[in-house]
Amino acid sequence: MPNVTVPGRGTFEVENGTKLVLALEDNGVDILHRCGGKAKCTTCRVEVLAGEFCDITNAEKNAFSQKGIEDHLRLSCQIRVSGDVAVRPIMTVASSGMDAGPRPVE
Repeated sequence: MPNVTVPGRGTFEVENGTKLVLALEDNGVDILHRCGGKAKCTTCRVEVLAGEFCDITNAEKNAFSQKGIEDHLRLSCQIRVSGDVAVRPIMTVASSGMDAGPRPVE
C-alpha cells in the first residue's frame, strides 16, 4: 500500500487508488474541500513535496487558470494515490475559520 507523508502529521498507509483528499481527511489531516471534490473551489490544494502523481486533469487545469494557482500545487480531490507521496495542505479548516465542506465522493 502507498504511503502519504504530511510534514508535522507523519506518514500513513492508504489503499491504492484512494482520493488524496479523503486519505488526508480520514487520517486526521486538517484540509478544506468546500465544493465536495468537484475541482471548483480549489480549497483542497496541496503543495507537492515528493512522489509520483497522476497527470493534471482538465478540471484542475481549468480551475488553476481561472484562479491563478501556481504550478507546484495540485487539487487533492483530483488525485488518486498510487504510490508514495509527500504533500503539504495549503488551506486548512484551522487557518480559514470555515468548516471543511461536504465530504468528497469516493
